Amino acid sequence: MTFLFRSAGGRSVGSRPLDRRSMLRGTLAVGAGLAFGPLLLSGTAQAYSWSRTMKQGDSGADVLELQIRVAGWAADSASHTRVGLDGDFGPGTAAAVKRFQAAYGLDDDGIAGPNTHAKLNALEQSDGSTTHFNWSEFVDQSNGNFNGGKVSAAAAKENARRCMYKLEALRKKLGDKPITVNSGFRSIAHNADIGGASDSMHLYGTAADLDVPGVATKTVYQKAETCGFSGLERYTVDHQHVDSRADLGRDWWWESGTV
Repeated sequence: MTFLFRSAGGRSVGSRPLDRRSMLRGTLAVGAGLAFGPLLLSGTAQAYSWSRTMKQGDSGADVLELQIRVAGWAADSASHTRVGLDGDFGPGTAAAVKRFQAAYGLDDDGIAGPNTHAKLNALEQSDGSTTHFNWSEFVDQSNGNFNGGKVSAAAAKENARRCMYKLEALRKKLGDKPITVNSGFRSIAHNADIGGASDSMHLYGTAADLDVPGVATKTVYQKAETCGFSGLERYTVDHQHVDSRADLGRDWWWESGTV
C-alpha cells in the first residue's frame, strides 16, 4: 500500500486547554492519495535501509521514518512545536535533523546522508525498539502485550515505538541519564482498574510515565518541552507523564508549562 503525503514537514501548532477525556478527532484518509492525522502502521523496517540522501523538498516513506526518528529534536527551547509526521521534508524536519546531528557530533547541515543514517540506526535494536528502551517497558502491565486498547495492537505498538525515539532525545538532553518507564500502553481494562482517565493517551500507546533517578521532575518536564511532546502532566507529582496527543489530532496540553 502506498501513501502520498502532502502537508507541511514540521510546524508550530497552536494550543488551548484540553480536557483529557475528550474524544479522538484525528482522521486517516486513504485511497485518495492523502493521509491526515495519525499514521498508525505496523511492520516498519527494522535496521532501516536508507536508500538515498534526503534533504528539504524530498518526500516519501523514508522521509516519514526520518521524521519519526528525529521528532524528539523539535525545538531548542520550550515551544508548542512538533515535527509533522507527513513524509514531506520541510523546514521543521530540516531543523530537527540539524539538532540531532549537532547533539551526536555530526555535521549539522540538515541533510540526512550516510553518517546521519548510521547514527539513526545505531539507536535501534534488532527487534525494532530503541537502544535504551524495550518493548517490555511499554506493554500493558496486566496482559503483557499491546491488546485491548482503543486502537489495534499493531497501532499501539507503533505509537510506542514513536514515543521511544522521542524519549531517546529526552535522555540525550538530560545528559544521557537513564529513564525508567513506569507505565506505557494500557488496555482499557487495566486503565480502568488503576483509575486512569477514560480516554487516556496510554490507551493509544502514545504516552509514558517516567522516572529519572537523580533528576528533578521539573527538569525532566522542561527538557520534554523541547522534544515535541504535546501532552505533559504537571511536574509536582512523583513521575513525569509525556504523550504525543497532537499526532492523534488532539490539542496541546501542558499542565505546568509556561508557553
